[in-house]
Amino acid sequence: MDTLELIRGALADYIDTPAENIVPEAVLADIGVDSLTLAELLFDLEDKHAVHLGDDIPRPVTVGDLVALVAPYLGGSGALAA
Repeated sequence: MDTLELIRGALADYIDTPAENIVPEAVLADIGVDSLTLAELLFDLEDKHAVHLGDDIPRPVTVGDLVALVAPYLGGSGALAA
């Protein structure tokens, strides 16, 4: 599973939207991801994948930004093919 698919699946659980409807260009705020939801998502990713994303990571604006941010930590592909 590439990082985009992983993020789509995780976001789908948080915002109650089918993963296939979550596209890299989507602005996180527009799809219902506020700062608390983002923090919870990042903590869950850290726990599930035994990684530490750091305390000073920039706030992603789009789903694609989020994928690019976490891909290096998860060892996955940051490819954004929809």
